[in-house]
Amino acid sequence: MTRLGVFGSSFDPPTLGHRILLEEARYALRLDRVIVVPTGRAWHKDVDGATPPATVRLRLAEAAFGGLGWVEVSDAEVRREGPSYSCDTLEAIQSSKPDTQTLLLLGADAALGLAGWHRPDRVLELAKVAVAPRPRVTREAVEAVFGELGRPDRLEFFEMPEVDVSSTLVRRRIASGGPWKHLVPHGAAEMIDNEDLYGREK
Repeated sequence: MTRLGVFGSSFDPPTLGHRILLEEARYALRLDRVIVVPTGRAWHKDVDGATPPATVRLRLAEAAFGGLGWVEVSDAEVRREGPSYSCDTLEAIQSSKPDTQTLLLLGADAALGLAGWHRPDRVLELAKVAVAPRPRVTREAVEAVFGELGRPDRLEFFEMPEVDVSSTLVRRRIASGGPWKHLVPHGAAEMIDNEDLYGREK
């Protein structure tokens, strides 16, 4: 059976932290393929305010990860009308790829909020959740969330180097004129530069 990773984020912009998570998850979890899913309209936060809209973030993800032969960048949430919910995305993936074992890839900080997601019970029916460490988030705290949801069996951890590089940090660096290209995959950095994204200081 094919082992499929699913990794969703706003990718606003993609960072080397995202790339490292993908590579480490593929190795540690023995994934055959990974689907990268840029968020369309996030139900819990505004990702289309002063930053690029969903179609641009989709192109940034393609520029960052599209060259990896085992990664598919999906436009499912960008095309879908209304808020983006992980359960809808996972249902669509299961429908189109029924003979797969699906693992939803999350950082430990995101996993802490799982109980507040739309239909978390359905998310855990559709996919096992593979969690990467994050600074200042303990394994015990994540385990407690899955225990409260009654599905500790759907949790798996994988290790990766500690990389505290966020999209917020990159946006701030770009806007202030600080160094940032070493924090972003090359293809996405070129696109940001060429299209003058994120309001760089002149």
